[in-house]
Amino acid sequence: MENENQNKEIRNIAIIAHVDHGKTTLTDALMRQCGMVGEGVSMDSNDLEKERGITIYSKNTSVNYKGTKINIVDTPGHADFGSEVERVLRSIDAVLLLVDAQEGPMPQTRFVLKKSLELGLQPIVVINKVDKPAANPGRVHDEVLELFIELGANDHQIDFKTIYAIGREGVAMKTLEEERKDLTPLLEMILEEVPVAAHDLDLTGCAQAFNLAYDNFLGRLAIARVYQGVIKNGATIFVKKPNGETRQSKITKLFSFEGISRKEVSELQAGDIGIIAGIPDVYIGETIAMSADVEPLAAISIDEPTISLNFLVNDSPFAGREGKYVTGRQIRERLERELEVNVGLKVDFDGDNYKVSGRGELHIAVLLEQMRREGYELQVSQPQVIIKEEEGKRLEPFEEVTVDVPSEYSGAVIETLTRRRGMITNMVEKDGVTRVILEMPTRGLLGYRSQFVIDTKGEGIISARVIGFKPFAGEIKKRDVGSMTSMISGKAAAYALWNLQERGILYIEHGMEIYEGMVIGNVTKGDEMAVNPIKGKNLSNVRSSGNDEAIVLKPPYIMTIERGLETMAEDEYLEVTPKNARLRKKILK
Repeated sequence: MENENQNKEIRNIAIIAHVDHGKTTLTDALMRQCGMVGEGVSMDSNDLEKERGITIYSKNTSVNYKGTKINIVDTPGHADFGSEVERVLRSIDAVLLLVDAQEGPMPQTRFVLKKSLELGLQPIVVINKVDKPAANPGRVHDEVLELFIELGANDHQIDFKTIYAIGREGVAMKTLEEERKDLTPLLEMILEEVPVAAHDLDLTGCAQAFNLAYDNFLGRLAIARVYQGVIKNGATIFVKKPNGETRQSKITKLFSFEGISRKEVSELQAGDIGIIAGIPDVYIGETIAMSADVEPLAAISIDEPTISLNFLVNDSPFAGREGKYVTGRQIRERLERELEVNVGLKVDFDGDNYKVSGRGELHIAVLLEQMRREGYELQVSQPQVIIKEEEGKRLEPFEEVTVDVPSEYSGAVIETLTRRRGMITNMVEKDGVTRVILEMPTRGLLGYRSQFVIDTKGEGIISARVIGFKPFAGEIKKRDVGSMTSMISGKAAAYALWNLQERGILYIEHGMEIYEGMVIGNVTKGDEMAVNPIKGKNLSNVRSSGNDEAIVLKPPYIMTIERGLETMAEDEYLEVTPKNARLRKKILK
C-alpha cells in the first residue's frame, strides 16, 4: 500500500445539471477515455437508478490525466435530492455546468448554479447534446449568460469558458467547427481552469465529512475532503462539531477513489477526497483532525424536509403474502439504517406509527421502492405538507414551478395551477411552446403531476424546486374525483368491470384478487361509490352467455408508488408490498 499520489497534483470538480441533461453519461465517457473502466460500466450502479435513468445518490470517481488526479463528484439533478448537492459543492474547487443544447437552462440548473455561485466557485459551461436535430447552442449560450447575470455572478464568474460536447459519443470541442475526436479539449480545459487543490502537507492533518456511506463490516463511513496535512491510517483523531465540541476516535481504514472502485491506502493527503472508517457516530459537516487544537471548519447546512407521512404495519387482508419483513420492529430497524446515510430524511419513532419526513414525493417514493425490493411490506398514509409556526404566523413550503407545454394546452394548465393558488411570475412563448413560471404552495402541487400528463397529452414538461417557507395560502380545493371502493372480496370479473369503466378510471384488471375496502378505481363525477366488481352475468335458459355484445375492457391505470402517493385521499392508505401497490380505505368495512 505505498502511496503513489505523493507527487500528483489533484483537481476536484463536481458535475451539476438538470435531471437528464447527461451528467452521468459524460462522467462515464471521461472514465473510459482515461482507461479507468471498460465499455458499458456506468456510475449509476444502483438498480433503481438504472431503471429510472436518474442519479439519486451523489457518487465519487477519479480519473488520471497527464499525471494529474481529477476527482469527479456526480450529483443528482432532482431538487428532492438537493441536500446532496449543497454538501458536495463545499468539498470541490470548480463545477462543470452541463446544459442541454436544445432545452437550455431548467429550474434545477438554476438551483445548483445559484448554490455554486454563492460559494464563489468558477463554472466551466458544457453545452451537451449538440447533435440533437433541434439543438441551438448559440441561443443556449446566451440564455446561460443571462442566468449568470440574473443570479448575481461576479465579473470573474461571468467570464466563463464554454465547451461543446456529445457525451454519448465521448467527444468535446472548443468551437462547433472543430474536429470531433474525443474528450481531450475538456480534460485540457479542466487542467487550465480548475485551481490545484491546496497541497499543504506541513500543517496538522484536517478533513471535513461532506457525505456518509455505510458498510456492513466497517459500519458508518465518512466521505471527506482533506484540507491540510495528512490523515494517517490507525491514528487517534479528534472529531469536532462546528460549535467546537470534541470527541476522540480511531481510524480503522482509509480508502481513496480510483475510477469507480475504492482502493485502500495508508494515508490521505491534503487536497484529496477519500473515505474514513472507524468513527461510528460521524455526521456531515464535522471536522476530523489529527490534533485537538485544530479549529473546526464552518458548518454545512442541510435543507429541511417539506412533507411528512406515516409508515405503518400492513394490516390489509392480503398482509404477509409477499413480504419477508412485515413487523413493526423490522420496519423500524430498516428506517434506522436509512437514517445513517439519507440525510434529508427525518423519522419520529413514536408508538406504532413512524412519522417520516422528506424533501418531496420523489424522495419518499424512492425510499419505499428500495424497501419493497428488499422484501418489506408496509402501508403509508397520505403525504401532508409540514406547516411551521413562526411569530404567530403559519408558514408552509412554496415551490417555483416551471412548465413547458405546447401552446394549445397552456390555457388548461394555467387555469388548474392558478386554482391551486399558483401565482404566475413569468411567461414566454417560443416556437409553439409556452414556458410558464409560477410560485405556488407545495400543497397545491401534491397530486398534480398525473393530472398534468393528461392535460398536456403527455407532451408537457413540469419541474419544481422548493424556494422556502412563506405565509399559509389558505384552502385549496383540488380533488375532483371520488374513490370507487369494492364492497366485497374475491376475483374481479370482466363483465362487472366492463359496466364500471364508464364511471371513471379503473386501477385493476380482470382476474385480479381484491378485498372489501380496496380502492379499485376513481369516479369521474367526484362522488364516493361502493361497487361489486366480481358480479358475473345472470344467465337464463333463453339467453346464452355468448350472444350479447363483446366485452371490451380499457387498459387499467396501473397503481405505482408515486401514482398512489399522488392520488390517495385522506381516509386511505397506500399498501406497498414487493409485487404490488394498492390503495385501500383506512376502515375496510
